[in-house]
Amino acid sequence: MTAPGVGDAEASERLPATGSVDVVAPRQAARLVEEIAEDAENPAVATEPLLIALDVDGTVLLEDETLSPGVVEAIAHAHRAGHEVMLATGRSWEGTRGIQHVLELAPEYAVCSNGAVIMKRVSGDLGEESVYERFHVETFDPSEVLQLLREHLPDAKYMVELADGARLYTEPMDDWNLVRARRVSFDELSAQPVCRVVVVSPDETDGDFLSLVERIGLTKVSYAVGWSAWLDIAPQGVDKSTALERVRTWLGIEPNRVLVMGDGRNDVEMFRWAQAHGGRAVAMGQGPDEVRREAGETTASVHSGGVADVLRAL
Repeated sequence: MTAPGVGDAEASERLPATGSVDVVAPRQAARLVEEIAEDAENPAVATEPLLIALDVDGTVLLEDETLSPGVVEAIAHAHRAGHEVMLATGRSWEGTRGIQHVLELAPEYAVCSNGAVIMKRVSGDLGEESVYERFHVETFDPSEVLQLLREHLPDAKYMVELADGARLYTEPMDDWNLVRARRVSFDELSAQPVCRVVVVSPDETDGDFLSLVERIGLTKVSYAVGWSAWLDIAPQGVDKSTALERVRTWLGIEPNRVLVMGDGRNDVEMFRWAQAHGGRAVAMGQGPDEVRREAGETTASVHSGGVADVLRAL
């Protein structure tokens, strides 16, 4: 909105007196909304930037990988208003880079692999192909957790992501991007440190996975259970929130100037982190009850353009 002292005369002409209400025609009301939006995007009006971190699947993308309604335009609006919009996803960088391109995003950083990998832009911008480097990577020895899981899930499919971004898998996985990934034996998965382990078992539900994790007691790792029978394992103490705290510090953005949005269990720590420092955490309307309870706000579902609703209101 218009800053104090900037266009006060013009503002007073179109706003009712304090404590009063003006009823205007729909066309005039629409024009007022457009003017307020233009003020928000006006580079001459000082704006304290927000760090806006968006989950990908179920937040900006639907199940069929089409975009949530209005999300590209809303991200562009937030960018023009001076905010830093980025992705924080469980996907590897290989599965994230194309989403950034479709969203017309070229942020300075991208959080991938549930926080184990932070990519940094080294060249390019919105007008050209951007190049990113693996700026910060967390790894762990996966041998113990892989053996434990195989004892309980012998028929599951397994994948690991190495420190350099290469991925190894035991069996093809439906709905997973395996471009430039390599099929190997189970024993080869634990031959070197990894930044991520993924377990997919179509015969299990998310509830089955949660019960299994509680029963076998996964230690020395962080984990998240996905909505479609998969388990994602990261180094101990690593999640989206730990990576975003690094990014926030590097960008010099105040802790209370954070807005995060997501729909899954791997977003819960991100929600708690944002709210603990005075920021905003917004859950998607279709998210599980336990996820929505962790957020300070709930928006419409991904199918109804929930992200666009929030970003357009900034």
